[in-house]
Amino acid sequence: MMRYLLVIAATLVLAACVRVVPDMRPQTPVAMPPGTVSSAAFAPVSRGLKVTELGIGADDAGTALVSFLESCPAILRREDQSGLTFADDWRPACEAAATWPVSDARRFFASYFETARVGDGAAFATGYYEPEIRGSRTRAPGYDVPVYAMPPELVRAWPDDMPASERSGRPPLGRYDASGRFVQFHDRTAIELGALEGRGLEIAWAADPVELFFLQIQGSGLLRLPDGSLMRIGYAGQNGREYVGIGRVMRERGLIGEGTDYATSMQGIMAFIRDNPAQGRDIMRLNKSWIFFRELNSDGPLGSLGVPVRREASVAVDPNFVPYGAPVFLDMERDEADGLWIAQDTGGAIKGTNRFDTFWGNGGDAREIAGSMSASGSALVLLPVGTLDRLETRR
Repeated sequence: MMRYLLVIAATLVLAACVRVVPDMRPQTPVAMPPGTVSSAAFAPVSRGLKVTELGIGADDAGTALVSFLESCPAILRREDQSGLTFADDWRPACEAAATWPVSDARRFFASYFETARVGDGAAFATGYYEPEIRGSRTRAPGYDVPVYAMPPELVRAWPDDMPASERSGRPPLGRYDASGRFVQFHDRTAIELGALEGRGLEIAWAADPVELFFLQIQGSGLLRLPDGSLMRIGYAGQNGREYVGIGRVMRERGLIGEGTDYATSMQGIMAFIRDNPAQGRDIMRLNKSWIFFRELNSDGPLGSLGVPVRREASVAVDPNFVPYGAPVFLDMERDEADGLWIAQDTGGAIKGTNRFDTFWGNGGDAREIAGSMSASGSALVLLPVGTLDRLETRR
């Protein structure tokens, strides 16, 4: 039963179906009550319930233990962007996980972790999945939508006309034109009209441009080849152009939602586009972002941590607030999202404290659950035992 419930604004419901929400990260340090510490992004962090008080199910804990162990090689060698932990903090748990019986996984999490509430703990979760669409390794009748690899000319650089005083963070993505000037990269419309064709960048060909569009939003997927075999493709890069959530646009135009024949869900959006192909194509082109792919040989799509994400175990987070590899306990108004997840991924829309995107694998039910997942609730991040004591002493 859910302990903390928020009302979902209609705009967030709509945004969730295309994985876009406002950036909720605080821009200035926030005042913290006594007994709290802060992450590197200035979110207050306080102690939560004991792990044994969370009511974690045995199967849930076992699945999470397997995914946590897969994360260990990566989290033991990388810096925690949130500033909450050091790599060595995770070593005792990772060493124990290597031989810990899955059947006793609840005791593992209770023994090696303590819970932390980031901010006020109020969480919002959407869902993503691994789409399966029809495709071919070579161009053939019925398969003429290119799936592109990363173009070598797509680079990061500072525009010549940008003053040095404005250059901070990572340079933008773009390309050098024929005159040697750094410019924006081709947008979705230009790529669809042939800006990259004839260069051998195609790693496969899809049968349906609408399905490929939504596979790009998910960031990875499966191509069902003509012989029945599967080709797994994963995110290789992005063109640096702005992402536009077409669901929000369609709602604002009165094309989906109340008073229309189309629901405010991914399924409703796709139905409208198919019923109105010319208008649907123009709407999709409002999203100038284009995703490039590479073939994967893993047994699951790779998250940004570099390990395969697993159904009902992996969750995308904002690593400025949640350490990669950390178990996360969600208690949401959608019961499917309740339980223990492992932070193994992120996404352009996953920004801010307690913003999560739950992974639902592949297949018809995965698409249905992920496409409609939009839930508020509460979240606790599990940190290695002793982390909060150390953070409190350095305040």
